[in-house]
Amino acid sequence: MKSKQLHTGFYGHPRPLKGLFLTELWERFSFYGIRPLLILYMTAFIFQGGMQMSRAEASALVGLFAGSVYFMTILGGWLADHYLGQIRAVYIGAILMSIGHFCIALNAFFSSTFFYLGLVFIALGSGLFKTCIAVIVGLLYQEADQRRDSGFLIFYTGINIGSFIAPLITGLLAEHINWHAGFIAGGLGMLCSMLIFRFYCIKQLKNFNQDLISNNGLDSPISPHPYAAKLIYGLVTILIFLIIAVHQAWITLHPIFLSRYLTISIVTTVFIYFGYMLFFAGLTFHEKTKIILCFILLMAAALFWSAFEQTYTVFNLFALEHTNRNLFNFQIPTIWFQSINPLFVITLSPVLAWVWTALAKRHYYLTHLSKFILALLFATAAFLVLAFACQSLLNSQQSHPLASPWWLVSSFFLLTLGELCLSPIGLSAMTELAPDKLRGQIMGLWCTAIAIGNLCAGLMGSEILAQSFNEMSGLLYRYSLILLIGAILLFILKFPLNKMLAKPSRCG
Repeated sequence: MKSKQLHTGFYGHPRPLKGLFLTELWERFSFYGIRPLLILYMTAFIFQGGMQMSRAEASALVGLFAGSVYFMTILGGWLADHYLGQIRAVYIGAILMSIGHFCIALNAFFSSTFFYLGLVFIALGSGLFKTCIAVIVGLLYQEADQRRDSGFLIFYTGINIGSFIAPLITGLLAEHINWHAGFIAGGLGMLCSMLIFRFYCIKQLKNFNQDLISNNGLDSPISPHPYAAKLIYGLVTILIFLIIAVHQAWITLHPIFLSRYLTISIVTTVFIYFGYMLFFAGLTFHEKTKIILCFILLMAAALFWSAFEQTYTVFNLFALEHTNRNLFNFQIPTIWFQSINPLFVITLSPVLAWVWTALAKRHYYLTHLSKFILALLFATAAFLVLAFACQSLLNSQQSHPLASPWWLVSSFFLLTLGELCLSPIGLSAMTELAPDKLRGQIMGLWCTAIAIGNLCAGLMGSEILAQSFNEMSGLLYRYSLILLIGAILLFILKFPLNKMLAKPSRCG
């Protein structure tokens, strides 16, 4: 009976799913509670309690931070598999992120070094936490278990609930008390996540794991690596040295330069690595074709995320400075607009699932490439809407015109449609296309594409925010054109790729 309760004790799902749901909900609350605050805090004047950083540098730093979060997932996944095991990786990640959040919250009482240190700790902790908690959810189910998809749906519902609630609370605190009240709220969310995992999840996961026969990497590394510990000690030593060097001003870090350097380095590495897989991995012609398609989808994904992630920089500052936020006698906090995306994700996900099913019943199947094309077209439309909003303000006869909030709502709606066409489809496409021996590496490259997108978003945001408002609409039109060209190129490449594939595939 006890064993049955462990495997079906949470609405017919394994009991540990409940704790993982709550752990992820509060972790997402912490992350999406502070992320929209970052650029507002960094660009606010000193007398407003901010850091008075230039908007261009702040945008680049936000992109650098978000890109690092996704890039570190590759290292985090490797350490979990070869040294820590999934449970320890999540717990250590949660501790690091908790430290990071409170470093950011307390930087007002110490120095700005604590702010940057906090971002580093959150990025490092996310690398362990973000990858491994999803792996743990997957390990709760056997491969053929029909409950797997609905289990992940429950888990991702927690993500969106946390993402929706967080800006509402931290935004209100930041606007009506101070920035650090908002940051502390995010830190308390991460502390809740860590405590739930430590005192609720770990015990249940270990009990659950005792019922399993084989080593699945849940409580111990699935394939221990002799040099993993040395790698950790080396990275910690380098990190400590860099922190001391920056604090003592031995090294000066320029966010825009660093973002450009990292972006070029990562993109070059991805090109070289795909070249290696094509020519030296011993693949068949059909597998090489699939690898080419993976590469094209990854580049398209990076382009989409470079647009989407500007919601935290360009869109955020547009809401602050150029949007009418008055509702009756209440001024809507700026970052409440960041709750629009998760709200649309929750409401539109079942609608799109119904649309795909309805089309399939009529024998009209939208391929992975087709959905990526749609995603880029939706992103194009979202940027055009914001460009139109800027243009309407420039054409206004008022001395200090403000745009209707519906411009931003419309842009978020279109970007969310694009996200739903690309994000869940991308993971499915990578697992379907990747040869078995390269599957883990391709999934790592998917995270790298998101990292590239975030870095590019920071740089694109820097270019937009460095200009005067009069030039903003022109830059938005330019980026809309880039997104449209990306969609057109995908459409052109779709037909030769279908011919190259040896047999009909849903991925084309």
